[in-house]
Parts: sequence; C-alpha cells; structure tokens
Amino acid sequence: MLMAHPAVLKDLVEQYETLWALHAEDGTAEARQRMNDVAYTLCVSTGTRDIDAALIAARHRLPGARVEDDSLLTA
Repeated sequence: MLMAHPAVLKDLVEQYETLWALHAEDGTAEARQRMNDVAYTLCVSTGTRDIDAALIAARHRLPGARVEDDSLLTA
C-alpha cells in the first residue's frame, strides 16, 4: 500500500484538529463539508475506515512519534 508523505499527513492532521477545535461539525455546510473531506482524505491516506484510526495511524508516521504510546515527542 502506498503511504502519504509525513509532511502531507502532518498537514491533514493539523487541518482536521483545527476544524474540530472550531466545532466545524456544528458550523456552516461548507465547514462541515471541509471537515468531512479532510477526514476522508486522512482515511484514504492511512488505509483506515474511521477518523480516529486515521489520526492514530497518521500520528505514528510523523517524525518523533513514539510507537509504544501514540504520543509525539516534544522538541
């Protein structure tokens, strides 16, 4: 399976987290659609079927990820 470049995954995770923090799911139709689009792209990019699994998989591919506990090392 092809995997997205870590820079692409980082950007997608940041976009999704920003939309989630802004409560895009409760916002305008455009905001909800953008959130759904980013979630879908994350799922396709990580070979997963739901956003929670996609976020975990994407984070594991980012530089500095700790394999054993699903967190990122701080710089």
